[in-house]
Amino acid sequence: MAGSDFDHGLAEIGDGLWAYLQPDGSWGWSNAGLVAGDGRSLLVDTLFDLPLTRAMLDSMDSITATRPIQTLVNTHANGDHCYGNQLVADAEIVATEGCLEEFSEVPAAALAAMVAADFGDPVVNDYIRTAFGPFDFGGIVATPPTRVFSDRLSLTVGGRVIELIDVGPAHTKGDLVVHVPDARTVFTGDILFVYGTPIVWAGPVDNWVRACDLILELGAEVIVPGHGPVTDERGPAMVRDYLTFVQQEATERRNAGMTAAEAARDIDLGEFGEWTDSERLAVNVHAVYADLDPAYIPPDLMQLVREMAHLAWR
Repeated sequence: MAGSDFDHGLAEIGDGLWAYLQPDGSWGWSNAGLVAGDGRSLLVDTLFDLPLTRAMLDSMDSITATRPIQTLVNTHANGDHCYGNQLVADAEIVATEGCLEEFSEVPAAALAAMVAADFGDPVVNDYIRTAFGPFDFGGIVATPPTRVFSDRLSLTVGGRVIELIDVGPAHTKGDLVVHVPDARTVFTGDILFVYGTPIVWAGPVDNWVRACDLILELGAEVIVPGHGPVTDERGPAMVRDYLTFVQQEATERRNAGMTAAEAARDIDLGEFGEWTDSERLAVNVHAVYADLDPAYIPPDLMQLVREMAHLAWR
């Protein structure tokens, strides 16, 4: 898709600001960031495994040699944003209360076991191995946040003010965005997937839409998503449009008596179908159904994976 190509590695995006990008932004290929002040730096997220995180930290050596990482911010608890935390263990690790609450829900060993397992369905087996097989989950020690907050938290790193804003639950129970006011820059974590399909693990969807609006209200000129290329105000607008589209389409089908799985198979995504991982629609429709009916219980993780795998395969 036009605009979806981007380079791997560390990219300078402003004065004392870098994004670390991992194409193609699909499962596990997440972004991170570095904000450097006088003599100190702040790292936004680690990566999905230790080799990837080491390579990222090595690429930052020329910066962090004189401005060491004082603070690590985890934007949420998905492993592709925190499994490398142990390599930055000397830093204070900051996240939301919601992030800490679900930090240990999916340990790296569980993902390794899932990749190795035979689920008796070649479509599911291939889907899981394609998504998670490239990563090395060995040696990972869960290293949780050491400081948590709710609402907002202002940090000063090397004389530079950095604002953390709790916007969850949305993608997960504990999402945050990192705002660098003096550079008009925001690191969004997985509140933004650019040219990739968002996935609503927690919801409510309305809260995620509000998070997109908040990012727009910050007036940032440079926005680093959790996955995909660096963007501007178009990024949050696109994600908001996708989420509201899915809300509307799923609601219409629920009112017509369709199950969530039937609705996901029936929805025509149009131009949104050009984004990577469009099969995540299966999870997102369940999230809308849960928003509409507090008694609705979405399927467990493995059933969600099965539904995505078969939606991608069809």
